Amino acid sequence: MTLNVSRRSLLALGAGLGASTILGGTAEARAPKLGTQTPYWHRFTLGDAEVTVVSDGPLPLGDPSGTFTGVPKEEVKKMLSDNFLSPDNVVLEQNSPIVNTGDKLILFDTGMGTSQLFGKTTGRQQKSMKEAGIKPEDIDAVVLSHAHIDHIGGIVDADNKPLFPNAQYYIAQSDLDFWTDEGKMGSPLKDFIVHARKNLLPVRDRIVFFKDGQEFLPGVQAIAAPGHTVGHTIFMVSSGGKSFAFLGDLSHHAVLLLERPRMEFSYDTDPKQAAASRVKLLEMLAANKTAVMSYHFAWPGYGHVAKVGEGFHYYPEPMQMML
Repeated sequence: MTLNVSRRSLLALGAGLGASTILGGTAEARAPKLGTQTPYWHRFTLGDAEVTVVSDGPLPLGDPSGTFTGVPKEEVKKMLSDNFLSPDNVVLEQNSPIVNTGDKLILFDTGMGTSQLFGKTTGRQQKSMKEAGIKPEDIDAVVLSHAHIDHIGGIVDADNKPLFPNAQYYIAQSDLDFWTDEGKMGSPLKDFIVHARKNLLPVRDRIVFFKDGQEFLPGVQAIAAPGHTVGHTIFMVSSGGKSFAFLGDLSHHAVLLLERPRMEFSYDTDPKQAAASRVKLLEMLAANKTAVMSYHFAWPGYGHVAKVGEGFHYYPEPMQMML
């Protein structure tokens, strides 16, 4: 008997045998599974400056009910699931830009530090900096958007020793006074007060206060955004004709607090004032097409906001290659 097999049939047969071998699990993988992640930093240019974003790690808030308020909880969960996010566990990022102007190395916010109030995935800022090749002793200025745990927690180590020994620290005086007030130790704010005192008091002699509208460092201007805390501030960072706004906690979530910017957030000192600040400043940034760096948006948190109806939409910026 003569078997007539075409070249196409042989190719198809070979592909089928290969697939069968793989699916059958009889052959070993060519390489072992690594189980590791990429370093948690990203670098890009801003005019004449170099910006390195370092992460303090994911910060899980859990169920959004009770945290994002003023909107029915069913609607909140639908907003999340419609955007392919878990409706039962809101997870924020913690993105800190480090701006190298050529003259100064400026870090914005310092993460959770040793506190595990939100779990064990936080507190990696120092590791991220090491991965990025940045030494803590080279930081000249630490700029703080406000004095909440996840923004000032990485100023000192477990032994209360300052991690940035050569830096000056910049914060609004009203925030320093509010969150280091020993008289609030018996209030529901106790954990926040303890952590603020732990981190801010050891460097009190190196703290400089800024005022609304002041360019307190070359290329860094303070813009008051009260409500989340009494002295919450965002910063316009500029170099060589390029700018971005570091938003701090102007908006914690790129869906919930942008699509519904008047939704309230339970960690706000004054939720209605925070919502008013959010709407006012997002409208300005959208109108001016100013780039934004958000502390809590999905990694690395850099992009633009645009006005859409009564709310806003966030457009992430494509990651920039350093050549």
